[in-house]
Amino acid sequence: MKSTSRLARVIPYLLAPLLTLGIFTPSAHAATEMLTVYCDGEGNDSLLMTALVKGFQKTNPNIKTVLTIAPLNVDTQAKVKSSLVAGTMDDVFSYYSGSLFQSLDPALNLTELTKESWHSTVLSSFYPAVSTGPKVFGAPLGSAMGGGILYNKVIYRKLGLKIPLTWRQFMRNNAIIKKAGIVPVIQTYKDPWTSQLFVLADYFNVTVAFPNFAALYTVHRRVNADTPAALVGFQHLEDMYKSGYLNKDFATATFAEGLKYLATGLGAHYPMLTFASTDLAKKYPDQASNIGFFAQPGPSAERNGLTVWMPSALFIPKRVKNFENAKKFIAYSLSPEGLAVISAAFTPTGPFLVKNAQLIGPVSTITRDMLPYFKSEGRTAPALEFVSPIKGPNLPGITVRVGSGKISALSGARAYDDDVDRESVRLGLPGWGRLPE
Repeated sequence: MKSTSRLARVIPYLLAPLLTLGIFTPSAHAATEMLTVYCDGEGNDSLLMTALVKGFQKTNPNIKTVLTIAPLNVDTQAKVKSSLVAGTMDDVFSYYSGSLFQSLDPALNLTELTKESWHSTVLSSFYPAVSTGPKVFGAPLGSAMGGGILYNKVIYRKLGLKIPLTWRQFMRNNAIIKKAGIVPVIQTYKDPWTSQLFVLADYFNVTVAFPNFAALYTVHRRVNADTPAALVGFQHLEDMYKSGYLNKDFATATFAEGLKYLATGLGAHYPMLTFASTDLAKKYPDQASNIGFFAQPGPSAERNGLTVWMPSALFIPKRVKNFENAKKFIAYSLSPEGLAVISAAFTPTGPFLVKNAQLIGPVSTITRDMLPYFKSEGRTAPALEFVSPIKGPNLPGITVRVGSGKISALSGARAYDDDVDRESVRLGLPGWGRLPE
């Protein structure tokens, strides 16, 4: 799946081909210091960074702050990597957290931020996505997303259903929903990326059963097919197809149609990321408040928790010209003032990963349903792609085949393990290209 912030980027934003903004307060002509900031031109990052730069400039009129937004047709990953190697990257830049962060060779190219004063204010669940060992290199930009089940609250009230904490309870709800003549589970395989949620959103449950899975997976000591906890997500896809709980047009339905089915009550559940709250609010403003969210259930009600897609992060290059000002900018982005500026720039699709941070302005029902998971330690875990650089490109096609009954769960897991192996060999990652020991 396109990652944490990656999936959010399916939402189109029309931005100018290239924006280099010097944003000043009236007294900015007297500025004696400099700060340069860089971000991608797609998705939410450009909206957030534009707002942050304006707010930072107003708070720090003596620092001339210049923002560069990459053109939409630029390969941002290649641009960032080449600029870091050449020593020409801006003082602060936004970039992906998780597996793509690791590809930047952080120890060589980024400034460590472990000892910064704001470090203790960030939720610990974010740090694996921007760390190598004990060293932290990034700070969260924007809000997190959850992966789980969107559900129609009107249907739940009508049928007297409770939020399921285990997979068995979830399937029991589905049986009741089907008996009432409503589609229990919506799937939309015309957009293959949507087929991955039962696998990827199950990662919290993998961590409960096998806490060291990510570390062993990364060095090819474990794979999906030989790990029962990791195989479960593929099994859910197979079982859901065999159960007859899917919409009849699951093979040809689109993401947009899936949201329509859910909002209008034609279907009760839609495995999805919480960024969908934005589309629901725009397209179905009268029904959006009827749509809630719960984490993908696992085997244990006592260990029920949420798989989280992490936001992008702010980084400082190793060769930075205005280091103190760069640190000030990141600290500002995590302050109550900075978070208020971000909240005004876009509608958060989840909580900020800052302790005691408040969401300001309209908050969707889906986002409100996410918040309790973050209030207790141990009830959230980053999705696998944020704690391991190992990722194969063909998972959507594989999960479509499993979810359509064309191959078994075990065959799908083996196919993905082969896909991951080929990609890891291509990237030159150590330990791959052979059977796990």
